[in-house]
Amino acid sequence: MKPVIFGLSGATLTSDERAFFHDAQPAGYILFKRNIADRAQLRALTDDLRSLHGREDLLIMIDQEGGRVARMQAPVWPSFPPGAVFDRLYDLSPSSAIAAARANAHAIALTLAEVGITVDALPLLDVRQDGASDIMGDRTLGAEPMRVAALGRATLEGLADGGVVGIVKHMPGHGRALVDSHLDLPVVDADLNALETDLAPFRTLNQAPIGMTAHVVYTAWDAQHPASLSPTIIEEIIRQRIGFDGLLMSDDLDMKALNGSIPELAAAVVAAGCDLALNCWGRMDDMVGIATLLPEITDAGRARLDRAMASVTGRADQPPLDTLLATRDSLLDLVAA
Repeated sequence: MKPVIFGLSGATLTSDERAFFHDAQPAGYILFKRNIADRAQLRALTDDLRSLHGREDLLIMIDQEGGRVARMQAPVWPSFPPGAVFDRLYDLSPSSAIAAARANAHAIALTLAEVGITVDALPLLDVRQDGASDIMGDRTLGAEPMRVAALGRATLEGLADGGVVGIVKHMPGHGRALVDSHLDLPVVDADLNALETDLAPFRTLNQAPIGMTAHVVYTAWDAQHPASLSPTIIEEIIRQRIGFDGLLMSDDLDMKALNGSIPELAAAVVAAGCDLALNCWGRMDDMVGIATLLPEITDAGRARLDRAMASVTGRADQPPLDTLLATRDSLLDLVAA
């Protein structure tokens, strides 16, 4: 198995993709709008991927946060609110905000599990800072570490209730970045004491099954490399100080924060200590190059992958989706008033 997550080009597998994926044996896949038409098509696509690999526990992920980051959209699927909504409710009633975040995540999970998606890139544990880039903005759960951790935990639990594994992101914290890492490389000059604020929610939820790194330079820890490419940050900060021992994947290798060919970047993030590289665009030449350069997944990485996917269970007695949405909305009425 290659330590990489690949994207697909369209709504069905091409013959070239089918042959390549069978031979390359990636750890999993990520889906985007280009891969999605309706429930029946999406379920058929995920079933096809599982059948191709003979792995019922195949990692199939999506970025379905709610708000502006939603790959599965109305009118086929419900719209979900961004994280900032739960932050505002927390100002008025912390217990209601936690209950609303859990019901919302449970509802998201039901929509994903129905179509065979097992992993969601949620929650963001990035602590929002004044003056930072809007790329995080209303996607975050707040500016106070304890609140971010409480709402993040509720989100992880809600996803798990519905049979989906969450990803805590972006380790070790993207909330101070002054530029969008999709467009440029953010450099954070905060001192060690200030960075403790960023680490706090990740440390609180360090038992999460899966985490994602940030393409951000933190000069106090490693002035030469962004976290995704830094053995120092991955080993000393993420693995030791945060205490995270789950499956660690990079953020998307195509983001402009990183320089270099996509295959070289895939090899570099894995060499730095990521268990998996994330390659989203589904370009065949990049994927072939990645499969050529990458080694096989490590024993430790495979064990973390298996452990994460074994946590996909869900409750035996699932409530109706409409009931969860009504519960969430009744709680959110307080901030709408």
